[in-house]
Amino acid sequence: MMRDREHEGALHSGTMTQGGGEPGAQPAGRDPLHPESYPRRVLLLVTGLSPQVVTETLYALAVRREPPFVPTEVQLVTTARGREHALLDLLSEAPGWFHAFLREYGLDGVRFEPGGIHVPAGADGAPLDDIRTPEDNARVADVITERVRALTEDPATALHVSIAGGRKTMGFYAGYALSLYGRPQDRLSHVLVSQPYEGHPEFFYPTRRPRVIHTMDAERKPLDTSRAEVTLAEIPFVRLRHGLDERLLQGEARFSEAVETAQRTLGPVAVVVDPDLPGIVVGGREVPLPPVLLAFYRWLARRKRDGIGPVICPPDGAPDPAYAAEYRREYDDTKGSRVSAGGGCGTTERRLRGGMDKDFFMQCKSKLHRRLKDALGPEAVLRFGVRAIRGRRSMEYELAVPAELLSFKGEG
Repeated sequence: MMRDREHEGALHSGTMTQGGGEPGAQPAGRDPLHPESYPRRVLLLVTGLSPQVVTETLYALAVRREPPFVPTEVQLVTTARGREHALLDLLSEAPGWFHAFLREYGLDGVRFEPGGIHVPAGADGAPLDDIRTPEDNARVADVITERVRALTEDPATALHVSIAGGRKTMGFYAGYALSLYGRPQDRLSHVLVSQPYEGHPEFFYPTRRPRVIHTMDAERKPLDTSRAEVTLAEIPFVRLRHGLDERLLQGEARFSEAVETAQRTLGPVAVVVDPDLPGIVVGGREVPLPPVLLAFYRWLARRKRDGIGPVICPPDGAPDPAYAAEYRREYDDTKGSRVSAGGGCGTTERRLRGGMDKDFFMQCKSKLHRRLKDALGPEAVLRFGVRAIRGRRSMEYELAVPAELLSFKGEG
């Protein structure tokens, strides 16, 4: 059976498509190791009642960092009260600390507008004033997750997420969301401010020239804001984007759903072949398959579970009658299922008359992988699809799922 030729190398190379295009490809002139090289650079922060974190982080990124990362835009996720503080302290004419910072350090083209401040809505539809209940937390998590998802959808964007402000749960959600959706060019950080400037309501960034504020205690000691030290601590994070399905990558994302999907991808996942279903069940989630592909999966699953061994592709490419007979037994059990016969590999009976050839096998494999990717995400192809093994003189193929995780419902 089957003449050896190059098989889907991208699936076995360990690279994944980020934001569209060829696997591992990066747009010309952009280097994931240098996020500052991207044309759109977004700073996303979670804030509470201390909007100083915006200008402190900007200072650390655009002034202290080498090379500088100067955002093209700033976005916030905060509460209704946090939004009011940001508007009055940062974006007003006076004191307008955001605009003052840009002027003082000669930075141009950093856009921060009221429309970039995102406030979750409460159960009554009104903007949340504070985060008090588990329901409030869930709404905040969903807004943060959707912001991160939307901003990482564009391959020309480098996203920098700061977890320095807001409640601790907000910072956790922001970091977790970036772990779920982040790409190689995206970064996560926390800004560090020296004492006694940290948390001071009149400190917004280290000024170029001396500016006097006073400590908040009874002594009211004078402080020079130009002497404050602000540094950025970048936080490494695990990128799980490859485990999310296309629906979560391209559509509105809920935090709990994205976490559940990633968890299914990371943990050991059982695959069940249920004769009463027109498909397979992966980690409790049904993946519909037409009879031709369902029989193909059942055939390979049975060989793997029973220790029969991989399908061998000798270099002479002759159709294999034994493989065809094994496959036909599975096909006869599945072709009358409730699924329509569409999406198969042509007229099955005719194509298998002389045995199973490589074209039939490869077409089924390709279509099966497409179904797995659409239902469960690209990582599912690597975990639950057909993998190639290079033998001594020919290619061999088997399911990637460990035998102990494969089961046929109703069979011993």
